[in-house]
Amino acid sequence: MLQGKLTIENKFGAPLNDLFGIFFEDLNHAADGGLYAEMVQNRSFEFEPVDHPDYHETFAWTVDHPNDVQVRTDHPLNSNNKHYLAVNSTGEAVKIANHGFNQGMDFQADHTYLFSVFIAASRRSFIQVILEDEQHHRLSAPLTITTDRSDWQKHQLVIRANRDSHQGRLIVEVLPDSQVNLDMISLFPTETFHHRKNGVRKDLGDVLAAMQPKFMRFPGGCLVHDGTLNPNDRESMYRWKKSIGPVEQRPTRRNKWGYNQTLGLGFYEYFQLAEDLGAKPLPVLPGGYDPHHKRAVPIDQLQPWIDDALDLIEFANGDQTTKWGKKRAELGHPEPFNLEYLAIGNEEVGQPFFDRYPYFHQAIRQRYPEIKLINTSGPFASGSEFNRGWKSAKKYGSDFVDEHYYMATDWFLANQHRYDHYDPKGPKAFLGEYASKENKWINAVVEASYMLGLERNADKVGLACYAPLFCNVDYPNWTPDLIFFNQYQVSPSVNYYVQQLFMNYQGTRNVPHSIDGLPTPTVKDAQPIIGQFGFEGDLADVTYQNVTFIDHETNQQQQFKFKNGRLAERARHMLGKTSSQNYSLTFDATRTGGRVDKGFHLIFGQTTDEKYFMWVLGGWENQDSIIKQRGRNHTESDWNQCQWTMKSNHQYHFEIHVNHRHVATSIDGQPFNDIEIKPTVVQPLYSNLTVDEKTKRYYLKLVNVTDQPVSIQTTDSKFQNGRFRELLAQPGTENQIGQSNKLKIKETQIATGTVTVQPYSVNVLIGKQN
Repeated sequence: MLQGKLTIENKFGAPLNDLFGIFFEDLNHAADGGLYAEMVQNRSFEFEPVDHPDYHETFAWTVDHPNDVQVRTDHPLNSNNKHYLAVNSTGEAVKIANHGFNQGMDFQADHTYLFSVFIAASRRSFIQVILEDEQHHRLSAPLTITTDRSDWQKHQLVIRANRDSHQGRLIVEVLPDSQVNLDMISLFPTETFHHRKNGVRKDLGDVLAAMQPKFMRFPGGCLVHDGTLNPNDRESMYRWKKSIGPVEQRPTRRNKWGYNQTLGLGFYEYFQLAEDLGAKPLPVLPGGYDPHHKRAVPIDQLQPWIDDALDLIEFANGDQTTKWGKKRAELGHPEPFNLEYLAIGNEEVGQPFFDRYPYFHQAIRQRYPEIKLINTSGPFASGSEFNRGWKSAKKYGSDFVDEHYYMATDWFLANQHRYDHYDPKGPKAFLGEYASKENKWINAVVEASYMLGLERNADKVGLACYAPLFCNVDYPNWTPDLIFFNQYQVSPSVNYYVQQLFMNYQGTRNVPHSIDGLPTPTVKDAQPIIGQFGFEGDLADVTYQNVTFIDHETNQQQQFKFKNGRLAERARHMLGKTSSQNYSLTFDATRTGGRVDKGFHLIFGQTTDEKYFMWVLGGWENQDSIIKQRGRNHTESDWNQCQWTMKSNHQYHFEIHVNHRHVATSIDGQPFNDIEIKPTVVQPLYSNLTVDEKTKRYYLKLVNVTDQPVSIQTTDSKFQNGRFRELLAQPGTENQIGQSNKLKIKETQIATGTVTVQPYSVNVLIGKQN
């Protein structure tokens, strides 16, 4: 067994501050149908095909007498909620039912639920409300609402379930000889997290609270900046002022991720949730540019967008003598929310955003110099857009730069020292989204090893949050995610428990230390990039010609030419193979048809069907030139990205030069990608030591990504009679909904001065409290 000895220096290092937090975005039905406790889907009859092709005004509802029911707009509840259901039960009762999300609503015996509805009646009318299961068995006693008011009135009932059901239905029955208009039909569990009105699901709130996050980033994500510039459009960018106030007056909107978003979980509720979690709020606002559709607010019309940012700070922090501070108090929170952080933009690419960012920055700095401002560097770990974001942040003095990347485990192991050489005097890095692309235990262990590097570099990395927080298992848009759920079950991923450990035992300062006696790291995949090369289609029609391979290792620089060809759909044309460590490929290509948002790929360095490199030309929404690596199980890492668009019917000249593991590209003679592909490096053990200055308790985190145990001597008195907490599993372990946690969590009292770090484990040695 490998053996090492811990030595602790008698001094403190960098403070960790608010290092580890969480990121919430309404994708994967994380809000509607998830965290937001509303049980009715399409409560206001506002679903439309613009949100999703399958949607219509009565989506998620069933009606037993459809001829007696009509969706109308001539007498709306308000201008933001135009559709309502008109029911005329002249002969017999009309029953409408809502199944909620997933397979139905979750009802628990002896639990109560708050039903509410807005009603306008043309004559004296009667509505009966019942809970049922999927077999139409009643789960509650029927309750009746009687009304004869012709104007819209809100009615509420508390319903008690008498039996359990995971596939329940809400039944609203309009009794005979009634004529009513119905809108905002709602059902909420009376027990929400922290008992908040219009709040969040208690079980999902509890699993967040158990993490003890230092901050919460919201409401996204691409959700923030994808949309039109008109705030009154259904498809507008996210505008926070539309998400506060009475829920019946909040407009519905098209969600970026292909469904309807009610805005029931709005900025006021986000601030409340952060407060209830003991987490600092970190809102993200659009910067007047939509990179998905190239929509940009003219700079001379940017002031309303800047005012939105200034007003949000006033809403969060202003006293009741201010306009927006008064609005917060009227909503029920007279005390400020103590906002410290504000992000402008989300993984932005393109110069238009960075032309607009300074106007936000300067206005906020002038009025609120205490607010820590977060700039952005795109969705990639290096390249032109990454550099553009950092350049902007340094020029204008942003406090943080938001970095996003999703990579294979090998990339994280190769980049353990990514932040070692960042400038501690410049803006700090904020990992607003990161993950190793799967929810298996090996991914979580490797992420833990990387997080130790974030801790170690806390003077350069200020904030970090694992990517998307929630996924409703029946509505996935994106993986990986941290917590999976359905209408009645919650299943934290194995990655969740790593994040929880780091948050629960973060400490306040680093402590310099060393573990001596362990062997040097193992270097893997350090071979030169050699193998097969060729082309691959990416849903565009592309012709290629003048393909030339140049071997620079020979004195004569031998050249080989290949036949011209045409790519369509996902066609692959492999052209040749090389063992040279220094070579170039040049070729011309023209897009002639197919999807306008796509291009094609150059495959190179292919050694097996699974392992190869790609030069992605076009890429996501035809905006990229990317050097990508694909490995085991089709996992991918984007090593370098530059912004580039492939126009139709234009012949481009491409060149790629590979020298051992260095890759450089050019298009029409202009340099683009330039990256050294680092080899995978595996250390026998990863560690970091922190201290909580208040309790004087020390935390030694130890991560083992190998299949060999490691013994560590910890004779320092700081850990006498301490506790050793271990997270253990086989590399392929993955938690599934409806199953118990497959991760072994073990905590023992340490009687000796030695701990054993098991293979594939994440651990913390917890010192005694002084």
